[in-house]
Amino acid sequence: MPRLKKANMPGALPFYQQIANAIADDITTGRLMPEQRLPAQRRLAAGLGIDFTTVARAYVEAQRRGLVDSTVGRGTFVCGKRRPAIPRAVEGRPNIDLSMNMPPEPASPELAQLMQAGYAEVGARLRDLLRYQDFCGSRDDREAGALWLRRRGLVVPQERMLVTPGAQCALLAVLATIAPAGSVVCCEELTYPGLRALAGQLGLKLVGLPMDSEGIDAVAFAAACAQYAPKALYCNPTLLNPTTAVMSAQRRQALVEVARFHGVAIIEDDAYGFLPRSGPPPLASMGPDITFYIAGLAKCVGAGLRVGFLVAPDAHYTARLTAAIRATTTMVSPITGALATRWIRDGTADLMLAAIRKECAVRHKIALRALPGASLDATPDSFHLWLRLPAPWGRRQFAETMAAAGVAVVASDAFAVGAPGMAPEAVRVCVGGMADRYQIQHALELMGQALRHPPPCVAHGV
Repeated sequence: MPRLKKANMPGALPFYQQIANAIADDITTGRLMPEQRLPAQRRLAAGLGIDFTTVARAYVEAQRRGLVDSTVGRGTFVCGKRRPAIPRAVEGRPNIDLSMNMPPEPASPELAQLMQAGYAEVGARLRDLLRYQDFCGSRDDREAGALWLRRRGLVVPQERMLVTPGAQCALLAVLATIAPAGSVVCCEELTYPGLRALAGQLGLKLVGLPMDSEGIDAVAFAAACAQYAPKALYCNPTLLNPTTAVMSAQRRQALVEVARFHGVAIIEDDAYGFLPRSGPPPLASMGPDITFYIAGLAKCVGAGLRVGFLVAPDAHYTARLTAAIRATTTMVSPITGALATRWIRDGTADLMLAAIRKECAVRHKIALRALPGASLDATPDSFHLWLRLPAPWGRRQFAETMAAAGVAVVASDAFAVGAPGMAPEAVRVCVGGMADRYQIQHALELMGQALRHPPPCVAHGV
């Protein structure tokens, strides 16, 4: 057992760093040999008289340094050779950020060359692209957007297509246009945090609707229409953020019929709709006259490609939405819009989407292996997971424990609409972003260890 200096002693490091240093010293002196198994984390914590989380963090730090490796079901062993390093934490932040919902980044050199070629072609037109463009996107950009949306079965006339600086800007424009301050907007009881943020800014009241495995319950929506007279229904019907739920075609049709009967507009956020190779059609194809359809490239091509596509129900709303975009965000960046158009037209965007789909399927398998027996809502089409926590874990306690171990996840409170404290005991986990497969597996295995070894007593929601 390593001897730990108390934290208040001069020059004392945090306990987790002292333990990692002791492992390094023992490897150097030969007290620990390659492939030798380290003590179980709970046993070491009991022997040192410290909490389990500190030991878990120490093992994470040792693994980051390439000293040890962990395998679910086997334990932690001294490395026979150096493993890939986990990125070093910066300013106390977690080493592996699984909180931002970004697609995995394709690593293909050939695809990178295609992307670079498109970027070079756009750069050749830089002088023209430094000028103001149409507020709802250039004609070329709108045509490319309409071409992209055909992949979802939508045929969009030019007079109803707008190009925006990302889907969030499109959502802002729609809400500002159709929902005056003080009005009600219905949504899933677990919904996109960006909607909650905009509702707060615009003074809107969100009413969260009960959900089942498909998403919003149509009967509950009808009851809410009668009770609240909402201005709109917001929904994320394909791979719902955060639960990954996919609404069936029948459920979508039922929601459209309820909305039309009560004169309620639908805001369809199809951010993840391009990820499944096949799936139900958009609500916009069932009720084009009442639906504001929003899609973008951030979730299916690249998070930094801030280009959104907004389809209005008619030309009248196109004019109003154009005015809202001009007042709030002016226009999509002409350079970014031209790059998106180039990639859509030359097939680069399709190749990136295919690469993201392939990597999502691989990471889905990693998650199932790393979290055996966990209550997990996940699909091979998605790069986020919904992890339902077993008692006695509480969502905030679990998120804090994982952060202490160097992994960031998002507790369900960020998505819950309704009374404080009513959020389910669950966390969202993103398996995309900059993290590679090794880092994802490492982070998920740490979660698996935490699930198998919860603290003796945890108050739910704490």
